[in-house]
Amino acid sequence: MNEFELIARLTKNLPTNEAVVAGAGDDCAVLDLGIPEKLVLFKTDAVVEGVHFIRETPPEKIGRKALARCLSDIAAMAGTPTAALVTIGLPKDFDAEFVAKIYDGLNAVAKKHGVAVAGGETTTNPGGLLISIALLGTVARGKPVLRSGAKAGDAIFVTGELGGSLAGKHLDFEPRLAEARWLAEHFTLHAMMDVSDGLAGDLRHIVNASKVGAVLLKTALPVARAAKVRAREDAAKPAVLAALTDGEDFELLFTVAGRDAVKLLDGWKKKFPDIKLSCIGKIVAGEGIELRDKSGSQKLNVNGYVHFA
Repeated sequence: MNEFELIARLTKNLPTNEAVVAGAGDDCAVLDLGIPEKLVLFKTDAVVEGVHFIRETPPEKIGRKALARCLSDIAAMAGTPTAALVTIGLPKDFDAEFVAKIYDGLNAVAKKHGVAVAGGETTTNPGGLLISIALLGTVARGKPVLRSGAKAGDAIFVTGELGGSLAGKHLDFEPRLAEARWLAEHFTLHAMMDVSDGLAGDLRHIVNASKVGAVLLKTALPVARAAKVRAREDAAKPAVLAALTDGEDFELLFTVAGRDAVKLLDGWKKKFPDIKLSCIGKIVAGEGIELRDKSGSQKLNVNGYVHFA
């Protein structure tokens, strides 16, 4: 049983109440707690030694990544983060100075984005270091962008470049909070999420939730230089495959009406001249994802990163 099969089983009969606007199945839970003009976003995520980082990773970068992952999910809903709780599980032989530096990195990214670190929990974890973040945010009523709104005819966009994240990006990425809010303010976003498990897997989440299909243009995929370098060293994983499957890029993947595509690209270049934005394909009626190049189309069968696979 892989990660998504387990999630489907565990979330099938979750208790709910009238406060839940959107629950399991999106980047954040969306809650209506009666706040005028605002809905609450609620997110939890964890980083685990040996999975998301190694013992030799600089501690400041471990802390930064732990919170930045959650910030990226708030961005995926076009929201604003507000406050976090931090749970840290430590091995018995932990180094207090190392742990303090983890918090230095976490606190720095929190301050940058106006997030209060309001407390948390410490515990032991014999298996190694673990950090779990619970993050609250807000979004204007009627404005959260879910995965389920993609429509046939939409253009598919992705920010930045994809692939090769293990070369360092997975520790140093910038959550696209300002970019997402600008997009939501100036355009009608139909669906959006962040690319955490790889484009192939994450786009599949959007098309499945929206009950549509997609066509990707191979030549339009923004392949990162790190993926191309890695491909030269390891011919078994071409750069395009890395861009589709590597994961931990933490870029925005979203759809808008096709008629808005040119205006969006023009506006983006003026607002964010240093951040790449690529139109990589379109949403179509049907199901599944096709990858198209000059030789034709083929069904995209690869997936991104999947726990327990």
